[in-house]
Amino acid sequence: MLTILGFAMIATFLVLIMMKKMSPIAALVLIPALFCVFVGKGAHLGDYVIDGVSSLAPTAAMLMFAIVYFGVMIDVGLFDPIVRAILKFCKADPMRVVVGTALLAAIVSLDGDGSTTFMITVSAMYPLYKRLKMSLVVMTGVAAMANGVMNTLPWGGPTARAATALKVDATDIFVPMIPALAVGLLAVVALSYVLGLRERRRVGTLTLDEALVREPAPESETVLVGAGTGAKAGAGRGGPGGADAPQGSAGSGGADEASGDDFKGLDPNRPTLRPKLYWFNALLTVALLTAMIMELLPIPVLFLLGAALALTVNFPHIPDQKARIAAHADNVLNVSGMVFAAAVFTGVLTGTGMVDHMANWLVDTIPEGMGPHMGLVTGLLSLPLTYFMSNDGFYFGVLPVLAEAGQAHGVSTLEIARASIVGQPLHMSSPLVPAVYVLVGMAKVEFGDHTRFVVKWAVLTSLVILAAGILFGII
Repeated sequence: MLTILGFAMIATFLVLIMMKKMSPIAALVLIPALFCVFVGKGAHLGDYVIDGVSSLAPTAAMLMFAIVYFGVMIDVGLFDPIVRAILKFCKADPMRVVVGTALLAAIVSLDGDGSTTFMITVSAMYPLYKRLKMSLVVMTGVAAMANGVMNTLPWGGPTARAATALKVDATDIFVPMIPALAVGLLAVVALSYVLGLRERRRVGTLTLDEALVREPAPESETVLVGAGTGAKAGAGRGGPGGADAPQGSAGSGGADEASGDDFKGLDPNRPTLRPKLYWFNALLTVALLTAMIMELLPIPVLFLLGAALALTVNFPHIPDQKARIAAHADNVLNVSGMVFAAAVFTGVLTGTGMVDHMANWLVDTIPEGMGPHMGLVTGLLSLPLTYFMSNDGFYFGVLPVLAEAGQAHGVSTLEIARASIVGQPLHMSSPLVPAVYVLVGMAKVEFGDHTRFVVKWAVLTSLVILAAGILFGII
């Protein structure tokens, strides 16, 4: 019964947010609360929620101060050269812009933190998508998939969890997987090329000068690639430039914002610029990311210190500091709210035992004849399991069971461990991943729109990695 209710709860959540019948925050809170009552454990709901909030509180703190930090870096102009360089490289060509999004997200993902990757990528690319009136879900989808492939780095999380759970060396998992992961990254770039061509057909290609002076589209619903592929700029429901941003989405400020703040990354005259402190801010950011990779301090502490230092140095006057914090308060509230709402969802899933029953059911349904192919089975199961549960739940709860079943049929533990990381391109868009709310929040995209667009492409990317791993004899 718990297995059925677990799957029903997840399905209900996904259907409601994709159909836009509920907001993600409301769905993350109300649906698990309702199912907790169905399970007969409504009296323990408070305990489950507190446990979930406690486990995600450090993540929420990290995201809050990271948004403030990178928001200040955007304000002072740290990313302006990147925006200008990418615009010149892309030559206002939608195809190049989408490919550039994938490459930028992949490069920034080397720091191993998804939230940081999405903040920097959206900060640099959002003005380009708005200027060219491109679909914002293309940006969020491509960024999420590129980050998902790179998230398999030993310091990115999943590989380290697999190594810890199975008591093997993370290097022995990751290094042999490099060819398959490289194929996966190439698949993301190739997919970006195809999606970029679709966008080029939809909005056309401008010269650089035209892109710099073109007026932004008014806020409206997100354009989904493939919907109305024959529509040119000017044919959308949102007005002369077509629709490219969701109504009422997180952080959206309507038409006033569309004509001002949306383009602050390219505005050379905004009062918050600090050109004389550029190298200080650049070195501070490099030092912060280096400290994250080296794990000198917990990430929430690093971003707390970084945000405080960035505010103090760049805006020494208290009213200016308050103004900068207030300017980013919408994003902070939206993302932290999402994280704490997700804590209710994960708390109920874990506390009621639904996660354990779902995992055991999936493992038990594996046919006996598939025993010698447990590498393939693990790779396939990693897609839905890492999407519907946290990485901790999958790697520490399910993976040891799969590895034990594999060993019984002569499949090595390392092979199972390598197969377990192929689902990460899909995992990065899971509603249980806090970083995805940073992505959609900063991009002003509805989570349901992002999910509808990205899932099919992320599954395809994961299957490409799995196929490459089998073809190369890695899995």
